[in-house]
Amino acid sequence: MNRRTFTQLLTASLAAALTVSTSTVTADQHLPSQKDKEKCYGVSLARQNDCSAGPGTSCAGTSKIDYQGNAWKLVPTGSCTSIATPYGPGSLTVVKRPS
Repeated sequence: MNRRTFTQLLTASLAAALTVSTSTVTADQHLPSQKDKEKCYGVSLARQNDCSAGPGTSCAGTSKIDYQGNAWKLVPTGSCTSIATPYGPGSLTVVKRPS
C-alpha cells in the first residue's frame, strides 16, 4: 500500500468514526418525547435547562441565568404552572424574565 492510499483510507476511516460519534452526541442531546412530561419555561437554574435557551445558546445546559424565560425543563405533565419561582410560576410558553 502506498502512502497516498494509506492517507485516503485513514481519512475515510476518521470521517466515518466522526460521523458515528457526532450522530450519537446529537441523539443524546435531544430528549425523547415523553407523554407524561411537558416543557416548562422559566423554571430551570442556569445551565440546567433541557433545551431551547434562545439566542446565544444552543440546547441543553446552555441557559445563562436562573429561571431564564426562554429555556425549558421537562416536568411531569400538569405540574408546570404550579412550580413557583422568584419571578412567578412556570409557564407552558416562553415568558419574559428579568435578565
